[in-house]
Amino acid sequence: MRTHRNFWLAVPSRSQFFEGSWPTVACEWPSAVISHSHAVTLITYGESMQMSEMQLTKRRLLSGIAIAAAAVALVACKDSKDAADASSSGKTMADGTNVDTMQTAATSATEMPQSDGDVDMAEVLKPGVLPEMALGKADAPVKIVEYMSMTCPHCAHFHNTTFDAIKQKYVDAGKVQFIIREFPFDPRAAAAFMLARCSASNPEQLSTPEQYFPMVSMLFKQQQVWAAADDGRAALLQMSKLAGFTEDSFTKCLTNQKLLDEVNATRERGSKDFGVNATPTFLINGKRYSGDMPVDTLSALIDSLI
Repeated sequence: MRTHRNFWLAVPSRSQFFEGSWPTVACEWPSAVISHSHAVTLITYGESMQMSEMQLTKRRLLSGIAIAAAAVALVACKDSKDAADASSSGKTMADGTNVDTMQTAATSATEMPQSDGDVDMAEVLKPGVLPEMALGKADAPVKIVEYMSMTCPHCAHFHNTTFDAIKQKYVDAGKVQFIIREFPFDPRAAAAFMLARCSASNPEQLSTPEQYFPMVSMLFKQQQVWAAADDGRAALLQMSKLAGFTEDSFTKCLTNQKLLDEVNATRERGSKDFGVNATPTFLINGKRYSGDMPVDTLSALIDSLI
């Protein structure tokens, strides 16, 4: 994994976080010191922390989802420049940077987005430690693998505005197979993925795609409610109850260390093997594309491959 820049954490308000109006910040990551002897996560500042050091553990997960929005808000700055507004169309870097990826080539419905690299699609399509969450025919001519984080606003924008139209137009028609893979940036995102992966009626069993995709959709549509809530655990519990979880099944799911390790491993594979360092990232027929795409842009890309 590449070495990531460090970013000091700037805490936006709820409206700033979701509307993309960000304060100016300096480019440093916070140092998060986790106290395992207390029920809350303590965050101190002063030392740098690399992405490779951010392995999520069960204790960090259980405490991390209970902290305020400061632990999940993503810093809006560019590499060595002043902070920029986070666009509704863009990407979130693994180092916490929100980047506006709306370029001239991507604003026209007749032009394709620019790839930022090649990937071995045969390797991409090999299953990982978790069952693949896929929609569409396995022999579809276009394969799309999306790496995403549940607390990423750009991922939510894609799934709330683009995904359903692409599914109806291409996935249901047998032209695209669409696969989702987990790339959580923080404990709250990992918790959301774990809940999507658990069967609500039996949390010791994994969910099916028919259960997973609706849960992901609900969490993205309600991202404003739970991702920046002061009490993340309570907010996620409320969301989970809508999907059939009880408090007991909710707790059992989030204390499944094996599942948490597998979610982490999925993220690490994407980063190390396929160069994923931002969300959303799409691996499409051997090319890597970073950033949110509107329906017309992704449709133009798919049409060029059919």
